Amino acid sequence: MLLLRCCHRLTRACPFNTQRHRGAPALASYAFRLWSSSGSSGGEGQRSYLGASWKHALVGLVAGTGAVLAYSLHHHKAEQTETPLEKRSALPIFTQEDVTGHRTLEDGVWVTYKGGVYDITEFVAMHPGGDKILLAAGGALEPFWSLYAVHNQEHVLEILSEYKVGELSAEDLKKQQSVTTSDPYSSDPVRHPALRVNSLKPFNAEPPPEILSDSYITPSAIFFKRNHLPVPQVDPGSYRLYIEGLPGGVLTLSLEDLKTKFPKHTVTATLQCAGNRRSEMNKVKQVKGLNWGIAAISNATWSGAKLRDVLLAAGYGPDVAKWARHVQFEGLDKDVSGTTYGASIPLNKAVSEEGDVLLAYEMNGEDLPADHGFPVRVVVPGTVGARNVKWLGKVTVSAEESGSHWQQNDYKGFSPGTDWDTVDFKSAPAIQELPIQSAITVPADGGVVERSSGEVTVKGYAWSGGGREVVRVDVSLDGGKTWQVAQLKDGENEAPPPPGRAWAWKLWEVQAPLPPEAQELEIICKAVDDSYNMQPDSVPPIWNLRGVLSNAWHRVKVKITEDESGE
Repeated sequence: MLLLRCCHRLTRACPFNTQRHRGAPALASYAFRLWSSSGSSGGEGQRSYLGASWKHALVGLVAGTGAVLAYSLHHHKAEQTETPLEKRSALPIFTQEDVTGHRTLEDGVWVTYKGGVYDITEFVAMHPGGDKILLAAGGALEPFWSLYAVHNQEHVLEILSEYKVGELSAEDLKKQQSVTTSDPYSSDPVRHPALRVNSLKPFNAEPPPEILSDSYITPSAIFFKRNHLPVPQVDPGSYRLYIEGLPGGVLTLSLEDLKTKFPKHTVTATLQCAGNRRSEMNKVKQVKGLNWGIAAISNATWSGAKLRDVLLAAGYGPDVAKWARHVQFEGLDKDVSGTTYGASIPLNKAVSEEGDVLLAYEMNGEDLPADHGFPVRVVVPGTVGARNVKWLGKVTVSAEESGSHWQQNDYKGFSPGTDWDTVDFKSAPAIQELPIQSAITVPADGGVVERSSGEVTVKGYAWSGGGREVVRVDVSLDGGKTWQVAQLKDGENEAPPPPGRAWAWKLWEVQAPLPPEAQELEIICKAVDDSYNMQPDSVPPIWNLRGVLSNAWHRVKVKITEDESGE
């Protein structure tokens, strides 16, 4: 019924599409038969077969779209009368604003791909998994396709070409939108519209949680964005990194120096904002800070020179450790007064062979994006995101911590009884390693599970700071009365981490039968690391005035509904 309602809205909203896809009614009928047969019988064997079919045919636009698209390809090829070249010659030019204006079934669902504009409204309405496709609406497909490797197939592009309606304007394609020099944020990069924005200036946003657990590696475009100041524009040709505070004097390195004079290392590491899950603390008592949900955390592969190697080249030796205790980082991002972002880490973390601290110039195999520190950033695995300084301009070995506001007067934890009248930031250490963490990404809080499905699938992530490996995630469907152990998932090609160097998260999943009499589920997850650190069971005992270090058991409530037939 949901599919029929979607198609009905589509017919009313998008009459201009009917000539382009003469095969659409047949395709809709085909999709509906698949969907209704999988949802009405309640037969476990048939449901498993169809579920597997959709899962293994993931060759569509974003998620689970293969079966419908394969049929579409066959049908449209049989009726195709125009060549792709002829189509392109007659296609209109659209701006990014035009595309962004089409993000719903009522307005049409448009996406861009490599300069083309595509109207996928009909497909979204026909496909049962269209909710994830809608996350790409109004923006680029590329970051969503990178979640699913099966999209790297030629016939998928052929299918997509059938939905092409225009070309993106040259100005938008080059991301050269007109700017006003009076706005320090006017040169910030374009971001994907699927991100859930917490603040525009500076830009801070997180991906939708339901796609966060779909990929072990988070695509750069939807990796959470945490900026404190305007994104600086840095010329890679003239970029210089200064290493100071060592006996050899100041070492100056260009980007090319970092790439050619030092071995390249790659580390898969999760970054998490100290304020991840702050929204749960706000429900207990209001705190100061961005209202992050559960997705201010992401995982990526980072490549660059080891900080240890660079410090050795700059003159670091055993004698330095007798007086130095910290390594300070200074970014190239500045506020209106010229103050730059800064932070520091302990010296022993910076110089340890097992610390894996990088001066990274690549993220997920490509140059760092502007939002993530182009051309060079620090990646400090196992350490709070605030110390992973972006747009790195200076490294200083020092006896003192960074004097930056963000090191001295922020990103520190306090007792629940401390308020803004009594807080003394000097009394608490700066956050470095983060505590054990986990959260449920699917289903969403307030979601619905159909009883006819017979079971519920619960997904999420788990991570611990300091290189401690997550060894178990416990999941409860009844508010904590009973528990079961989730299946942990690493990346496909990831080797088991050495002890103390588990820098990346674990994704996890549980499939469990629905309790026969339950009308609502309270689902809880809690993680355990290899030091047997465990999450606290509730938020109030860990509440603090800045809303940092929020890692209580994560809870979501979902309703169980009967299917529409009443079965």
